[in-house]
Amino acid sequence: MRVEQGRHAGRALADVPGLASRATRALLCVATLLPAVLVWGCSGVVSGYNSPPPPQTYSVSGTISPAAGGNGATVTLSGAASATTTANSSGSYTFTGLANDTYTITPSDTGYTFSPTILTAAVNGANVTGMNFTATAQTFSISGTISPAAGGNGSMVTLSGTTAATTTADGAGNYTFTGLASGTYAVTPSRTGYAFNPSSQAVTVSGANVTRLNFTATPQGGQAFSISGTISPTAGGAGATVILSGAAGATTTTNSAGNFTFTGLANGTYTVTPTNTGYSFTPASQNVTINAINITGVNFNATVQLAHSVALAWIASTTSTVTGYNVYRSTMSGSSYTKINSSLVLAPVVSYTDTTVQNATTYYYVTTAVDGSATESVYSNEVSAMIP
Repeated sequence: MRVEQGRHAGRALADVPGLASRATRALLCVATLLPAVLVWGCSGVVSGYNSPPPPQTYSVSGTISPAAGGNGATVTLSGAASATTTANSSGSYTFTGLANDTYTITPSDTGYTFSPTILTAAVNGANVTGMNFTATAQTFSISGTISPAAGGNGSMVTLSGTTAATTTADGAGNYTFTGLASGTYAVTPSRTGYAFNPSSQAVTVSGANVTRLNFTATPQGGQAFSISGTISPTAGGAGATVILSGAAGATTTTNSAGNFTFTGLANGTYTVTPTNTGYSFTPASQNVTINAINITGVNFNATVQLAHSVALAWIASTTSTVTGYNVYRSTMSGSSYTKINSSLVLAPVVSYTDTTVQNATTYYYVTTAVDGSATESVYSNEVSAMIP
């Protein structure tokens, strides 16, 4: 009977019009929906997964001052990460997105040096600020000589271009302009009564000093002449300084044989004066007149000056707390004393020798007593010494 019922049930299902097909569709729907449900369930598990948050990052920042040197400077980051940035118009810069670690910051800008040259920043759970630098503009010089010294001495030299300035050539015709930034300049010498060759020179300063920008001075309206001579013996003449004054001024140094020459001189009257430490000269100076001819034989004799000294002695102070003495000197009696001992003359010594005196000079001396607390007494009585 159960078998039959099963058959009847099967038949009854099949006999009802449309029922079997609907049941089939229903079963198919279940069969197809079930995988869909399973797939949806998996999808729901995937979409519900939470990713870990990204690691926190920090920044390093600072300022390059003054703004003139900081503005546009390149700042390089190295170490755990590498990057470059450009400082803004205020000289400020920032690196962002940095993990905890140690970094090095290095600024650079053409024409500037930086202090310090680098900084180290340790990022450890917080932003790092105050990584500051000072920018200093690099400066250079332009120098040269105007020869001969007679024409160069006292010449006005004018600088124009990136910076404008003027200077005066020294007694040897040398001139220098300092504190110059890189750039293009023109140098022009001038002096009444002289023409210069070249009349002007253009020069570019590019990260280095410029030297030997030289000119030649020629007297206008006539020929140039010379004055020459010798200082003997060579022991006193060699390396002596010779000064020319009068119609033109100049200085020169004698060679190893004691010879000297001034060139490029116009007609006129001049004075020639030699000097050399430790020597006197005969004559002390000579007057020379140029009149369309070179002047030679302006000679001098050098004589060794005797070395002089002054030995001083005084009575010891009777004050028991005195530890030493100071010695003072002046070339004026009663005033303008200057201490000449570099360190305290320690008691019980009561003497001092002055070896820095000059010939043909009279000196005036006083002493003071100094106690252990550096308290100094009034001046002693004055004594004098005349150096021949």
